[in-house]
Formats: sequence, C-alpha cells, structure tokens
Amino acid sequence: MTDPVGKLHSELDQLPDRDPEETAEWAASLDAVTKAAGPHRAAYLMRRTLERADSDGLALPKLLETDYVNTIPTSAEPAFDGDLAMESRITAWNRWNAAAMVTRGSRFGVGGHIATFASAAWLYETGFNHFFRGKEGDGSGDQLYIQGHASPGIYARAFLDGRLSEQQLDNFRQEAGGDGLPSYPHPRRLPWLWEFPTVSMGLGPISSIYQARFNRYLSGRGIKDTSNSHVWAFLGDGEMDEPESTTALTLAAREGLDNLTFVINCNLQRLDGPVRANFRVVQELEAQFRGAGWNVVKTLWGSAWDELFQLDTTGALIRRLREVPDAQFQTYATRDVAYIRQHFFGAEPALAELAKLLTDAKIAECFHTSRGGHEARKVYAAYKAALEFKGAPTVILAQTVKGYTLGEGFESRNANHQMKKLDGKQFRTMRDLLDLPIPDAKLDEDLVPYGHPGADSPEVRYLQERRAELGGPAPARRVHQVVLPDPEERAFKALIKGSGQQEMATTMAFVRLMKDLMRDKQTGKRWVPIVPDEARTFGMESLFPSAGIYSPKGQTYDAVDRDQLMYYKEATDGQILNEGITEAGAMADFIAAATSYATHGEPMIPFYIFYSMFGWQRTADQMWQLGDQLGRGFIVGATAGRTTLTGEGLQHADGHSHLIASTNPASLNYDPAFAFEIAVIVKDGLRRMYGPDAENVFYYLTVYNEPMRQPAMPEGVEDGIRRGLYRFKEGAAASGTPRIQLLASGTAIHWALEAQELLAADWGVTADVWSATSWGELRRDALECDEAMLRGEQRTPYVTRALAGAPGPVLAVSDWMRQVPDQISQWVEQDWTSLGTDGFGLSDTREAARRHFGVDAQSVVVAALASLAKRGEVPVSAVKDARERYGL
Repeated sequence: MTDPVGKLHSELDQLPDRDPEETAEWAASLDAVTKAAGPHRAAYLMRRTLERADSDGLALPKLLETDYVNTIPTSAEPAFDGDLAMESRITAWNRWNAAAMVTRGSRFGVGGHIATFASAAWLYETGFNHFFRGKEGDGSGDQLYIQGHASPGIYARAFLDGRLSEQQLDNFRQEAGGDGLPSYPHPRRLPWLWEFPTVSMGLGPISSIYQARFNRYLSGRGIKDTSNSHVWAFLGDGEMDEPESTTALTLAAREGLDNLTFVINCNLQRLDGPVRANFRVVQELEAQFRGAGWNVVKTLWGSAWDELFQLDTTGALIRRLREVPDAQFQTYATRDVAYIRQHFFGAEPALAELAKLLTDAKIAECFHTSRGGHEARKVYAAYKAALEFKGAPTVILAQTVKGYTLGEGFESRNANHQMKKLDGKQFRTMRDLLDLPIPDAKLDEDLVPYGHPGADSPEVRYLQERRAELGGPAPARRVHQVVLPDPEERAFKALIKGSGQQEMATTMAFVRLMKDLMRDKQTGKRWVPIVPDEARTFGMESLFPSAGIYSPKGQTYDAVDRDQLMYYKEATDGQILNEGITEAGAMADFIAAATSYATHGEPMIPFYIFYSMFGWQRTADQMWQLGDQLGRGFIVGATAGRTTLTGEGLQHADGHSHLIASTNPASLNYDPAFAFEIAVIVKDGLRRMYGPDAENVFYYLTVYNEPMRQPAMPEGVEDGIRRGLYRFKEGAAASGTPRIQLLASGTAIHWALEAQELLAADWGVTADVWSATSWGELRRDALECDEAMLRGEQRTPYVTRALAGAPGPVLAVSDWMRQVPDQISQWVEQDWTSLGTDGFGLSDTREAARRHFGVDAQSVVVAALASLAKRGEVPVSAVKDARERYGL
C-alpha cells in the first residue's frame, strides 16, 4: 500500500535495516534489469533468487503459485517400473468395458457416468499397477478413496481380473435382485469390494484426512503399526468447491500427514460446465494447498508439449498458459488448428513465430489430448514423488480431458457428465483408437459386447502379478472378526444402584460410565473419546490428565494449569481426540475409528459427544456415510432436548434430532431417562456391536444437563429398556377411578412423575408412568412385524403387547417434537395423544420454556384430563378448572 505522498509500505518497514545502502543497491539492480531486459526477465531472476533462498534454508514466505507447467520436468522423471505397452492394453480394456457397462445399462434407464473414468483411467491404472498396497501383504494395506463417478472403471478392472462376471456388470445399478452392483462406492451394498463411500461430494476429502490422522493415532497409542499404510484420495476439481473438501487441509499439514496423497483430476469441468470458466482452477488449488502447507505436484502437460517448451526461448508460451482461462482451454480441445493458431498463438508476436515451427498435427495433439494425467510415465513420476516427500501431505493436480477416448461427441463437452451411452459409430471410433480386437460384426448386435482378452492372457497375468506383488486385490474390504470381551460389571453397577440423595445429570452419568470403562484392563484401551472442543461443558476435563489428548507432537509447552488436578495434557499416545470447533472433523474421526475393525482389523469403540443440536442437524450426511461404511460406536447428543439448555436460545435448542436420526436405518436411537438405563443400553450396545454376532449398527443416545436424583434400577426392566418401553411406576389405583397411561422419554419422565402425583391428589385420576427409552426401536420392531405379516407370519409389535390391557388412553410426552413419539401411535390400541416441543427454541428458564411449549407437569395434567373427558371418564369442566387452577 502507499501513503498520500506515494511511498511504498510493507511489513518490512517494521524490521530494522542494518545497511540501507546495500538495500538500495539491490533495488537499483532490479530496476536496471527491468529497464534493460524487460519485466519478464526481472521476474524470472527474482523467482530464481527465491528458489535459491528456499534451497539454502532461508526463512522466507513461499510463493503460492508456480508457472502453469509440470512440477517434474520430463528430464527429471524416474525410470518407469513396468511394461508400458502391456498397461496400455489393460487400460484400453478397462475403458471399453466401463463404457459398455453404462451403455448396456442405459436401456433400462438406470443411468451411469462414463466421462469421469475416461479422463482419470491412467490415474487409477498407474496406482493399481505400481503403488496401491493390498490387504494380503504386511499391515493394513493402503486406503483408497475412489471418486464416486469413476466407479464403472473400477468395476471394469475387477471384471478383467476375474472378481466380477459379465452378469454382475449387466446388473450395474440394478441391486434389487441381490446380485447387482451399486452405482457408486457403497460398502453396505458391496462390502467385499468397497471400503469408503465417497460420492456425497466433499466427504471423501475430509474423511481421507482424518483416516490418515487416525492411522497415526493407532500407531501413537501402540495399537497397530500403520507405517506402511498410505491414504489415497481421488477427487474432482469441481468437488473442491465443497466446504468439507478443504476444511481440514491445515490439520493435515499441521500434523505432517505425509501418509496422505490427494489426486485431483483437473479436467476443468463440473457436472454442468467449466469449474472456473473465467479463471484457472489449477492455479487456485495450488495456492490454496500451498498456503495450507501441502506439497504440491502439478502434472499438467503430456510429452507432446516438450517440443513447445524447448522452443519457447522468450517465456511467451508460459506467460500465455498462465493467462488463458479454463473455459477457453476447454474450447481449444474441441476446435480446429486454425482456431488455435489464431486465438492462442496469435496473442503476441513471439508466440506467432513459435507456431510457425509447429505442424498442425503437433498443435492438435497438444491441445486436444496431450495432458499429464493421460500418460503413465508422468503419473508414475508424480506418485513416486508424493511417496518420497516427507513432512507434509501431497496433492497431485493432474490435468486431463473429460471424456478422453470417447470421441468428439464426448471430449470436453459441457454436457458429457449427463451423457449415458455411446452409439455404434462412437464405439467403432473408440475401438479403433484403443486398438482392441473387437470385430465389426459384434458391434452390429443390439448390445455392445464386453471385451476380455482371456483369463490366461498376458494382460490378465500381468495385472494379477502386479497386484500379488503389492499385496493382493484392490480396492478390497476385509473383516477379520475380533470379538471383544465384556467389560467388568463394576463399571455398570455404579449407575444401576442409583445416586441416592445426590443429584446427577444423565450427561454426567454417561461420562462417569465412560471413565470407568476406559479403565477396564481388557478393553479400556479401545475406547476413543471424541469431543469438538466442549469437553469441559460435558464434564470430561477429568479425563485430560489420565487419558491425555492425542497430539503427534506431544506437549511442547508448559500448560498454564499444570499445577492443577485436572490439567491440560497432550501426548503422542493420548486417547482423547479433542478436535476443536469442527463437528464435521469430529464425525470424520468417528467414522475412521468406527470402521477400524475392517480397515485395520482392530475394533475400536468410539464415543463422540457433542451439543445435541450440532450433531444430526449439522452432519447427518456424514452419519449416513457412517451407516454406509458399516461403522460401529456410540454418538451422544448431550444437553439434549428443546427446554433443558437454559438461556442458549433458538440455535442451541434441539427438539428434532431424534426425528432426523430415525431416517438412518443403521442408527439405534435411545432417549434414556435415568442413569441405570444408560448402563443397560451401553452394555447391550457393546454386545451387539463387538460381540460374537457383531451387527453393523451404531447407537445414538441423548443425555441431559439437568441434575436429578438417579433412582436404582427396578427389578426385571432390562428387556424393556433395550426394546424401548417399560412401566417405571404404576399408579396407586383407587377403586372406580379414571386411569391413564403416561409415556415419557428422557427428562420428560420427571414431568410425567409430577403429573402422576397431581392427577391423583387434585383430580382423583390414576396414572401409570412408562419410560419410553426408544421411540425409534419401538417403531423398528413394529415395522418388522408389518413386513412379516405380508409374508404370512403373525407377529404382534412389542409396543402393542407391552400396553395390552393397560386401562385408559395413552398420553406421550417428551422434550422433542410430537412427531418423535407419534412414530408409534398406529400400533397403540388405546386412544393416543402426544405433547411435544414443536417450533423454534427460545432463551429462558427451564420452567418458563416448558410452560411455553405446554409440556410441564401441569400441562401434562390438563392434557390427561382432556383425553379422559373425550371418553366421558371425567367432566369436561375439569379441563377448564385445571387450566385456571394451574394458570395455563
């Protein structure tokens, strides 16, 4: 910036200049070069000087962008460790079969994507042949996050190596019969092949970062040596628009995750058109990643460009590449040579002279097809450089042409993401380009044929031999079931016996249970506490000194509270993952830990505790991903409900997470009212998720910050707690009095119990109070019974049986929207009414908030009387009298 008189200012003005005369001489030299040789030469010398300073270890701010050229020049590429001709044939078969699979499926209208894999084929093939470690070697192998829209190419390769049949390829996107292939990487649908769901864009990048971090966590804690595991995330340049794609970049750099490589397929196209039409997405991404601390490798141009760069003695070519926007480059890939000569090389005289030295064929090759991501040698060099770089993660920006080899109708066309098939003419062109031995007669048939060189062909033998050397097939998911022993009973007994006269919130009861379980000699080390910077809110600070907070650097400072009992302790073997203010990051942590039983053969027990409102509402997409990935563990919504979190207001008051959670088939959702219920639910969860018959489910518990006396567990209620409903306190019935059933969950049980007393004392009504620990599990069971009925089986839902014969109507109340308990209403034979906290939350005392929503004890009494009045069991006037009596 400048002051009013024009003097240049910068942060350097704040540094002492020991020799102003020398400084002036350097500035004068730069001015002289600029005047004598021009600004381009001056800029070149300055960049060379900065490069030299960097290589000498001088502490200077780094440039965030480099020229629009390959990071690794052709002369520096390592020797290619493979048979390039053979790998080209393999890639050709994969390209063909991916296109054939999607085209054949299009006759059923099921869709599919062709263009993404066509552009990225060599990015995958080079990795499969040379870099990606399988699970049959030492360690856990590599973790591969495959770009979702590229799945047809992965299926095509699995077909070539014998892992999939033609029939399975023909069932692409047709799964209902049980032998189909899912559209994208879905472990729940194809659990022997896929490990990581990625097609919900943005979740692959953040998940891969936290997976690489979790690998280090396992090593740091001595649970498994993961030093030979590398995480590869394949992403699209358009996908980097998603906030989750870049939100954790600094974490990866800060923790030095050199076990992680992003491969971004920069074909310059989103789903509908250019990614950065008027700009250059590669340069933008380079600056973003360099600024975040990543190592950046650009693989932009194919070998055909070598001649152009050698002829560029003035730097005009590089300057022109730096200024052409992405959408224009997309146009160059589709236009004739005359257009390119005029609009690219005609930009300045030096370029026009250079173009005179180039044939039309050379220009067409460079601008139409020659990209770094389409050449195995250049991809190999980039991957090798990524693995050899230490101290930071690497991103490879590989430029490609979307729809490459699919013909003029596909390549670089804005609509190619939505184009689902090739016609016969296009397949002939593709066959000739790929030089595949498929006769014309086969292409005249109704269905384009799949191609396979034969199970004992040189191509298949080569492919399988390369995979054997690298540790077996990939991608692949393997589960070696490890049954965890039951924890000692004493951890649960403290909650089962109750708190006596002491008041304790269920949040604190849960944390106390976790602390005791983490001390268990056999399974304690497998617990992974995850919290997004709210540990003190949930009373977890006592875990800091005992369990420690994981940090790859340990603790390099003296903690300000080091002299206190609950001091802040970081350690390389710390057990707690304290993620900072990022629910998305914490969920990515949870997913990595929850699937460790498959990824690493090491079952871990994650529990992620968060402000209830900031769980499902913010990260439901990741929880869906968790279900897809077959994750196991406990997620805990603390300070739950719409009225228990005093003073925080609308955006903190959760009355709907159980409704969102009910949409996830893998989530078992509980709203416990008492500490002993938590003990029973957690114990059952450990059995179901980590026992001999482990299920691919996870648990969602809501706990409250409202201190209450915790009763001891009554006899014989465990089954009801697990299944979702049991009678907690039966009313003392007087002969001939009206009766009602009060169902309550979570903290609402206390309103129901108070209402029970008021109904008896003030209105002569007997009420039975039931604890509904899980509205969702009651509904799940009822739906299963309905499905059984359609098969001719007679089954009665548990909720119907539990309430069978209970006199009077049923009134359900919770700190949630009425839709939450209403989930079970159709299976309740009695007259049904519900109360809930519909609407936005508000800031006030608990009492005022509950009166506002009409769920406090007095409101429950009025609603109960109204239900009875409808049946003629109490006078209608009693409802009005009660409202006036309680000031409603």
